[in-house]
Amino acid sequence: MAVAGPRADLIQGAGVGAVAGPHPVELAGLLHELTARLLGSDEVPQALDRLAAFAAGVVPGTVRCSVSLIGEGGPPVLAASGSAAQALDDLQYAAGDGPGLEAARTRSLVTAPDLQSDPRWPRLAECARAEGVHGLVAIPMDVQRSSVGALSLFVATPGGIHPELLLTAMAVVNQAEVLLGELRRREGLREGATVDRAAGVIIAQRGCGVQESYDVLRETAQRLGLDRRIVAERLIAAAARNADD
Repeated sequence: MAVAGPRADLIQGAGVGAVAGPHPVELAGLLHELTARLLGSDEVPQALDRLAAFAAGVVPGTVRCSVSLIGEGGPPVLAASGSAAQALDDLQYAAGDGPGLEAARTRSLVTAPDLQSDPRWPRLAECARAEGVHGLVAIPMDVQRSSVGALSLFVATPGGIHPELLLTAMAVVNQAEVLLGELRRREGLREGATVDRAAGVIIAQRGCGVQESYDVLRETAQRLGLDRRIVAERLIAAAARNADD
């Protein structure tokens, strides 16, 4: 089977009886490429899309790679390498049970060498047969202890993923955790700057104190059911429009 994706030439020969994983130098090249792709993302959701596509290219025979990231108090952020076998993810998250969710909850590696006959998830087994998926591995993710999730690889061949390729996928996830943490840090800095600007607008409009301006922003966000950053951006945009009138 041809391998498409990042540095496919490094892993094309993997299989039974072959050296499945890349050479350490080649692995370093893969991780360097992953770093460039993820840190070049504007936001975490875009980075997750890129991570899913990248990981799908690392493991030959991958039908689908999906990534979920669950933060405290917010909906999960989901990404996938494509629409193939999407029914498996849809079923898993609709039921609230499956290998990806188990990996995220337990923060442990979850494997299913033959998902089609795995008794742990009978509904997924039926769906796997319909989608042509055999093996699955879900690798837990932990981003700065503020978000947990999993990267799941669905493969078309029975027997699951070669152990050396699994180690490569785990190295990709470990690197991604660090990179996603850095993106979260950058997002926090941008959000802080935006909130500070919005607080300044409130102070100018109301003549209130600094703490009161932040309280107004927080209460407005809660009342509207919106993220504080979104409210701050709208307030700044409205102030700019009024200044132009």
